[in-house]
Amino acid sequence: MSDLTTDADAVTPPAAPDFSPALTNEEGIAQATALFHEAFDSDPDGVWYAPGRVNIIGEHTDYNGGLALPIALPHRAFLALRRRDDRTVRLISPQTREAVDVLDLDAIGPKGTPGEIPQWASYIAGVAWALERDGLGPLPGFDAALVSCVPLGAGLSSSAALECATSVALDEIAGLALAGPADAPADAGRARLVTSCVRAENEMAGAPTGGMDQSASLRCRAGHALELDCRDGEVVHVPFDLAAEGLALLVIDTRAEHSLADGQYGARRSACERAAEILGVELLADIAPECLEEALAALRERGGEEAEVLVARTRHVVTEIARTVELVSLLSDGRPLTGEKLTKVGQLMDASHESLRVDYEVTCPELDVAVEAVRAAGAHGARMTGGGFGGSAIALVDADRVDDAARAVVAAYGREGFALPAFLDAVPSAPAGRARG
Repeated sequence: MSDLTTDADAVTPPAAPDFSPALTNEEGIAQATALFHEAFDSDPDGVWYAPGRVNIIGEHTDYNGGLALPIALPHRAFLALRRRDDRTVRLISPQTREAVDVLDLDAIGPKGTPGEIPQWASYIAGVAWALERDGLGPLPGFDAALVSCVPLGAGLSSSAALECATSVALDEIAGLALAGPADAPADAGRARLVTSCVRAENEMAGAPTGGMDQSASLRCRAGHALELDCRDGEVVHVPFDLAAEGLALLVIDTRAEHSLADGQYGARRSACERAAEILGVELLADIAPECLEEALAALRERGGEEAEVLVARTRHVVTEIARTVELVSLLSDGRPLTGEKLTKVGQLMDASHESLRVDYEVTCPELDVAVEAVRAAGAHGARMTGGGFGGSAIALVDADRVDDAARAVVAAYGREGFALPAFLDAVPSAPAGRARG
């Protein structure tokens, strides 16, 4: 018998899918408290958490005044925090445990000013700054230890999770009484906290995001998606219990680095604002779908050298809002998510991705390959989620096909020479609150 091996014999089977687990409340409390003890040699007043989010549909609609449909993830940022009697803020995380960041609430300021602070700290101390600027101060200083299982750079709102965990913690220790508990949230108060969290991200961290991420983290409900009107902040809780339908939402973390502060996101937002200005509307959400072609013609006529870019960006926003309206209607009709209804939901997700790829130009090879691979493996629908330029994709799959779908993506990444992706199970979860074991 020959001891030679053929090329086929030598092929290495794809690696097993890597699923990123969510910390339980007990684990989050224990880890954040232990880090707090290590850094500050004392007990925190408590541990607060806020979830990351994944958006089902409605991408880049938030700053255009449209609709979005996010869910809160079981993956959370946990913040052990203790009130101080002065205006000092001391921060520690597992990544910075060798040195505690020490800040003065009277000296910090927005990005680009003398009071600018390091980016990760801006998502925490920046919330205190924003709350005070919004008339909710003065606030006490605090010591805080952060532990998070929301994947960084995955487009799942790890930064908003930090902000929102801070907001509910400060709400409680400073007696603001806005948030209410996670199991009985005070939505009007939480909407006000959203405003401060968005201000922290925009001004302190320098990321020109809308409010969808923070709204999801603070205002979602377990077992539901959040229909969010990004113009007025009104919300409707849409039933989204996929497990009861024999379905699952698979999140594919491409591990292609994702950043909202590198200029590309801001360029998309600026293009939308320019298009709205040319069309004489406040926001692109003001353009009705039946008026879209007329609006695009006007942009071609008056948009100058950037006309075709403005056309493409506007077309995405208007059609994405329409897709979101249709998907919400389907989920809200009380019928099982099967048959033609399931097919239509998948088609809307697919069309969203294509619009983001062609008209908004925010996908990347890793996102496109993930979407193509999971569709070929039988997903009902798939699309990128989040700001784009990396980050994550989602796929609506049969619950008993989750592992098969993930393996198909791993195999496709291997063929393309990409770094291995990671995966999350996106179960619609509770909003930010105090962690209780």
